[in-house]
Amino acid sequence: MKLGILGAGKIVVDFLSMVHDIPTIELNALLSSERSLEKNQAMADDHGIKYVYTDIEALLASDIDTVYVALPNHLHYIFAKKALEADKHVICEKPFTLNLAELEELEAIALEKNLVLVEAITNQHLHNFAALKADLEKLGDIKIVEANYSQYSSRYDAFMEGDVLPAFDPKKAGGALMDINIYNIHLLVGLFGAPKSVMYFANIDRGIDTSGMLVMDFDQFKAVCIGSKDTDAPIKSTIQGRNGALIINGPTNILASYDLAIRGKDYTTTDKRIHHHRMYEEFVAFEDIIRQRDMNRVKENLAHSKAVMGVIDQALASANLRLG
Repeated sequence: MKLGILGAGKIVVDFLSMVHDIPTIELNALLSSERSLEKNQAMADDHGIKYVYTDIEALLASDIDTVYVALPNHLHYIFAKKALEADKHVICEKPFTLNLAELEELEAIALEKNLVLVEAITNQHLHNFAALKADLEKLGDIKIVEANYSQYSSRYDAFMEGDVLPAFDPKKAGGALMDINIYNIHLLVGLFGAPKSVMYFANIDRGIDTSGMLVMDFDQFKAVCIGSKDTDAPIKSTIQGRNGALIINGPTNILASYDLAIRGKDYTTTDKRIHHHRMYEEFVAFEDIIRQRDMNRVKENLAHSKAVMGVIDQALASANLRLG
């Protein structure tokens, strides 16, 4: 994979700390703003990125085959579309787009051109996720699910003082739902499929959800996804069945480990991670999909992402939120 990276924010810094452990990914290009060029050139030099561009068209004309879209949320759709139209495979950070219609448009372009289009959502590719899904049957009939990812944002105090950064800017599709609660949604849709109905109860300030509870009806059981950027709480998720429970320790984007608690038996803890970094397993999967141009896996990934985006559409509508 000859990779071009769009963006140079925190997620890219995190990605660069891991990607050298996947030698089949070649870092060919980085897109930078003019304002941050000096800083980003230094970052590129540190990580062996061959070229730094300030013009997207020049980057897309370079010797890359894949683009990693790691820009602010509201830019995902337009830059993913540019890359696909330039015949590049696309790995796009979450949230894939701002609504289902945008994602369906990107999917149509990718499939017509036989290009790989995938969403970078860590939990779907972790070995712990596969193990968790296999252990669900041990719980019997599922009754209640609670996924809680509450983490006080380092940008929340500035927001309260009137300094609206992208993380809390409705025009840039910030907010708790699109930032951290989306990991909970991906987890549940990955485990159980699309819910029957969705309702989002959000705490809204200046047009953005700083926290909220997403209630999902799966017919035979109910689930709640809690995402908060204005409070802290112990971060864990619980899946409760007639025979016992599965308890995920820590955030749903990491799935560091989980406990299986069957009634009348001792807890057992599972951790099948093969790398310390949460992004490693997904990018190993993406490299394999792109190298083989495995369009069946692309379609499977897109079906999952579309189901999640359908939930997002319903959630935003129910809370009367307009983002982007």
